[in-house]
Formats: sequence, C-alpha cells, structure tokens
Amino acid sequence: MEIQEEFEKTGNWLFRWRSYLPLALIPLFLLAMEKYHYLNNSEASDNLWELICLFISFLGLGIRVWTVGHTPPRTSGRNTRAQIADTLNTTGIYSIVRHPLYLGNFLMIAGIVMFTRHLWLMLIYILLFALYYERIIFAEEAFLKRKFGQDFIDWANKTPAFIPKFKNYCPPANKFNWKKALKAEYNGFAALLLSMFALEVYGDWLIQHKIDLDLHWIVLSGIGILTWITVRFLKKYTRVLDITKR
Repeated sequence: MEIQEEFEKTGNWLFRWRSYLPLALIPLFLLAMEKYHYLNNSEASDNLWELICLFISFLGLGIRVWTVGHTPPRTSGRNTRAQIADTLNTTGIYSIVRHPLYLGNFLMIAGIVMFTRHLWLMLIYILLFALYYERIIFAEEAFLKRKFGQDFIDWANKTPAFIPKFKNYCPPANKFNWKKALKAEYNGFAALLLSMFALEVYGDWLIQHKIDLDLHWIVLSGIGILTWITVRFLKKYTRVLDITKR
C-alpha cells in the first residue's frame, strides 16, 4: 500500500473516532492537577485565569457554531462513519480557513488544558492534536480533491488549512440556521462547562481538602445541564428544532 493510501486509510479511521481524543488526555489531566495551587496563591487571580481559559474555549465553540450554522446540509458536521460533502464550502469562515471545525476543536480543548497551568501538558496536547488531525485532514482533503477537482485545488491554494487568513473573507452563501447549530453543538457546550466545573471542584479539593462550590461555577454548570436537557427534550419529543425549515 502506498504511503498516501495508508495516510488516507488511517485518517478515515481516526475521523470516525475523533470525538474521543479528549478522553486520552484524562490521565494527563489527573497527573497535572496533582500539585494544583491557586495562581499567585490568590483565589482571585485563579478565578481571573479561569475566565481567560473559559473565554478561549468559548471562542472555539463560537467558531464551531458559526461554521455549522452557515453550512448547507450534508457538509460540515458531526458525521462519523464517512466523509460527506454534497457541495464545497468556500464562503464565510471557509473563505479564511479550510478546517474551521478542527480549529474550533483545538481552541475548545486548549482552554481546558490551560486550566491546569502546566506548559508540558499544553505541549503534549498540541503534539497529539497535530499527529491526530494531520491524518484526518489528509483523508478529508483527498476526498474533496477527488470529488471537486480543480475547484478544490483553487480554493485550497488560496485558503490556509488551519491559521485563518482574514483578508480573504467573503460573506457566507447561506443564512445562519440556529436550529442546526444548536442541535450540533449543545453537547459540546454542556461538556465544556462541566469539564471546567469538574477541574475547579477537584482543584479546590486538592488545596482545601473539601468540596468548595463557587457560585459562578454552579450557575455556569447549571446553564450547561439545563441547556442539554432542554435541547435533548426538544429533539426527542417536538419538531421545534426541525432543520428542514429555516
């Protein structure tokens, strides 16, 4: 098997299981949190750092929401079994970066990794992300090149793979579909808030040897849980989030 075929085969396999990459970091998180302490030995400074981390993660989530909300059916999304692309997305965020969903993933997890304040963990995360998504991107672009030919080549030649080139921006061809974005990203929203809440509780327990629930984290995690329950109910028992109607 040629190396290109091996890369594509591996990339398609990793594509199916890409949602589970964060689970591989759990043992490293536990190791990094072993000697957790407040930033500058100040709970106020620690809370400020947590807000910065939360902002970075929400920036990543916002990129995903913007991307999914503007794309047409059967293109970008959370499909896992195979590559899907009925059309080639080249407008909106896809005019400045070829893989905005993966950029969003990177920032979402990066904010959580930064929570531990360990440079070595961040470097390991960047390395794992690069190795993991390199094959996925190779497989995805091989698929798009076969399907769209010169249109893909022309777009790829002027659009960076991962670092946005903002001067290339052109407005999205499709209106924002909030239903599609909500249905696709509510799990990520809840998981993000609950992950940070768990790290906050665990960190306070390591320092104080007791469960110390900060009000702002109780509120944020409550919003995450309530959002998840509400969207889950609407998806299962109503047609409020029917994405066939914009």
